[in-house]
Amino acid sequence: MSATRVVLASNNAGKLVELGELLGRAGLDLRPQAEFGVPAAPEDATTFVENALSKARHVAQATGLPALADDSGLMVDALGGAPGVRSARFAGPDAKDADNNARLLEALADCSDRRACFCCVLVLLRSVDDPCPLIARGFWEGEILEAPRGIGGFGYDPLFLDPATGLSAAELSRAEKAARSHRGAAVRALEAELGSWRR
Repeated sequence: MSATRVVLASNNAGKLVELGELLGRAGLDLRPQAEFGVPAAPEDATTFVENALSKARHVAQATGLPALADDSGLMVDALGGAPGVRSARFAGPDAKDADNNARLLEALADCSDRRACFCCVLVLLRSVDDPCPLIARGFWEGEILEAPRGIGGFGYDPLFLDPATGLSAAELSRAEKAARSHRGAAVRALEAELGSWRR
């Protein structure tokens, strides 16, 4: 069976690499929205599911192709679930990863409760009017470190401690991260439903 071309509703290079590797084996050929000249969709919803649906519909409308959107973020218990859907903009609208990490460490400076969870929601649409999109979720429980560790990954990975390995997400190999992460879990849930999606 030939691969199904799907437009990824993101310009995040890290997401494209991770999702491309994970879903390539499932027969999806992911292409970034920038390849089609599609601008980023606004992310102004209050939940990961709503943001992912909005981004996928935006790309499907613009390209006429199936679309995949990932909305994910870090939820920190002591911060009431923040940064949540604002994870990429925690330190401001134009924040870089280092800015967001510094802002998180500042917010937790006097806090002993470092529990956190990554959440990933994937939405896959056949078309903009798909009445039954595939929606998959994945979670990764951990803790926030007091200082960054590791050089891999992206986003909050250097600050996120995986308790099972004792390593930060940025210290894990790509294969180890895929096996443990929220995105890996969401991809496996999505793969389980792909048979019905292709009908």
